[in-house]
Amino acid sequence: MYKNILIPVMLDQSRNTEASLKAAQALADKGAALTVMHAVVPPPVYVADYIPMDYIEQQRGDMQTELEKIAATLPNCRTALVDGSAGRAIAHYAEEHGCDCVVIASHVPAMSDILLGSTANYVTRHAACAVLVVR
Repeated sequence: MYKNILIPVMLDQSRNTEASLKAAQALADKGAALTVMHAVVPPPVYVADYIPMDYIEQQRGDMQTELEKIAATLPNCRTALVDGSAGRAIAHYAEEHGCDCVVIASHVPAMSDILLGSTANYVTRHAACAVLVVR
């Protein structure tokens, strides 16, 4: 069905990543390219000066290792570790890399999500391709 699928994951919170991976596999054409992606939100400027640079690099390395573990469970899967707010980074990455589908896990929305918006909500409104939200 789809040839280039983006699967955003949150490494620091428990989301239904397994369901996203299974859904992406079910939607993928034979030989489809899959990308497991995590967006890293940079620390605020007023905090950044107090965080050692080697700590930030170590954290990025740990995130990349986790992404590679997830990608190893899927055929023809690569990883992407990008900087920026999650919703914007996902929509931008999907457009820049010609993704034809984004499979994203979501949680049951809370009142704050209705007022402020969630990542999945942002992606469904701004992605230039199909979006499947998995709960």
